[in-house]
Amino acid sequence: MLGTCICIFLFNSQDGACRDFGGSFLFWSQSYSWAWVDASQTRGLSALTPVTAKCGEAQVVVTVKRDFFGTGRLIQASDLMLGSPGCQPTSLDAAEEVVIFDVGLHECGSALQMMPDSLVYSITLYYRPTPAPNAIILRTSPAEVPIECHYPRRNNVSSKAIRPTWVPFSSTLSAEEKLSFSLRLMTDDWSAERTTNGYQLGDAMYIQAAVDTNNHMPLRLFVDRCVATLSPGRQSTPLYPIIDYKGCLVDGKSDSNSTFVSPRPKDDVLQFTVDTFRFAEDPGDLIYITCHLKVSAAGQTPDPENKACSFSKATNRWTPVEGTQDICACCETGNCDLPDQSRSVNTWDRWLTGRRLGRDAAAKQGVFSFLQAPGTLVGLILIAIAVILALITLGILYYRKRRSGSKK
Repeated sequence: MLGTCICIFLFNSQDGACRDFGGSFLFWSQSYSWAWVDASQTRGLSALTPVTAKCGEAQVVVTVKRDFFGTGRLIQASDLMLGSPGCQPTSLDAAEEVVIFDVGLHECGSALQMMPDSLVYSITLYYRPTPAPNAIILRTSPAEVPIECHYPRRNNVSSKAIRPTWVPFSSTLSAEEKLSFSLRLMTDDWSAERTTNGYQLGDAMYIQAAVDTNNHMPLRLFVDRCVATLSPGRQSTPLYPIIDYKGCLVDGKSDSNSTFVSPRPKDDVLQFTVDTFRFAEDPGDLIYITCHLKVSAAGQTPDPENKACSFSKATNRWTPVEGTQDICACCETGNCDLPDQSRSVNTWDRWLTGRRLGRDAAAKQGVFSFLQAPGTLVGLILIAIAVILALITLGILYYRKRRSGSKK
């Protein structure tokens, strides 16, 4: 239930209304007060708010001043009771001269009323004066103070609203369909996309992978694998792995300075550098680079399946962009699958074949360039052509068989 503010009201026997400390008048017909002390049945109570109530999620705390009538005469704590069973005070503050009742909303004979827009818990504070020892007179009168706690029925009734950290299944499907991955060549200061695509052997390529998350939950991007080939297919030969084993920049173990940039600029961006190269036994004009990009929830702890690891020649060990050192241990063994799990359940991925590395007309000088290559579209077109040819072949065979049968 929603923890409410303390609403303190005074009774003025002359005007019959309740007022707050600012002097404004509030009548019981107003519905926005969470808790109040209804002193309309009492007479002569102190003008200094002798009774206050604080309504919590499951409890109500009633504080009563011992100077109950404002006369300077202190009442006995034993003369106060809460509710029809007569619950006794739970504590006595001698310094503040107050008596405190701290009870549950359902205790001490409280009554629950269900109103159209609120739940109302009602309980009564009783003052029953007893004569002093060896005395036959009383100097105060009995009093009853009704107390009510109001809670909204149609609003959030929790003091701390639930904030889900998981993604509903329907949202997961939507995210998988709409994520937009990109792979770009950047300038050497990472400030903008590169406008020229010429490289000399010995230059470094500054590559930036990114994902456009739009309105999705925060995501962290990983480059699972990158391979260089002479043709668009990522399974063609010869094949040179640049990134392998679910995020290990294996090119950095050779005679190069290839590395991931750490720390990354944003969770949904991953940058890395690769020294330019060519295939030794092939004079081809183009080199295709195909990368497998994937994302996981930004709050998910990096593991051997979701990581970005570079090899440091200075320390002779693998270092992760984020996460603990041990997640890169599998880069040496080449087995980075989690036990009993073929892939992480919280990842979305995509093979990105929209880049190719090639040598232009100045290939003899070792100039390299990145061009557009819609490899996925080409694959789909080839499959469609194969299916059409198969259907045409079946149609011809059926026609010939039917024609030969009619001649007989």
